[in-house]
Amino acid sequence: MSELVARTGRHQQRYENGYRLIAGCVPFRYKSSGDCGNSDSGKNVEVLLINSPSGPGLLFPKGGWENDETVEQAATREAIEEAGVRGDIMDFLGYYEFRSKTHQDEFSPEGLCKAAMFALLVKEELELWPEQSTRNRSWLAVSEALGSLRHAWMRDALDCFCKWHEDKLVSGT
Repeated sequence: MSELVARTGRHQQRYENGYRLIAGCVPFRYKSSGDCGNSDSGKNVEVLLINSPSGPGLLFPKGGWENDETVEQAATREAIEEAGVRGDIMDFLGYYEFRSKTHQDEFSPEGLCKAAMFALLVKEELELWPEQSTRNRSWLAVSEALGSLRHAWMRDALDCFCKWHEDKLVSGT
């Protein structure tokens, strides 16, 4: 059993103008493509997706942003709870609005959500994590991930990640 515990409930959930505020990330790592793949150009980027207990398709880790944490802390917490990974937030990728069919409540009766998504460079995969009994991890190439993501807004976030990553390689920062 994991010593980490997932947060539950909505008593600390943040809302803004009828939207439930969400934090999430695009977890990524570099996989060397050859024996001497020390440069960024010699490495392939893989992204981590998780399954959803509520249906088909894969997702990025994401969840409610709570009042006692920054949005970056919420994104890293969700990566630990849902995907069992720790890493470094590299950059903000953007806000993505969507409608949740399963998370309608008194503050967001229409299920409107606004997700802040970040690029997360994975440094550690945990053997035990809070949601491991209901989640499986899958490392995929970006092209494969695009075809596997359940939601269009997550595909948009992955496109933004790809543009960010390409700019990072070109600029060298």
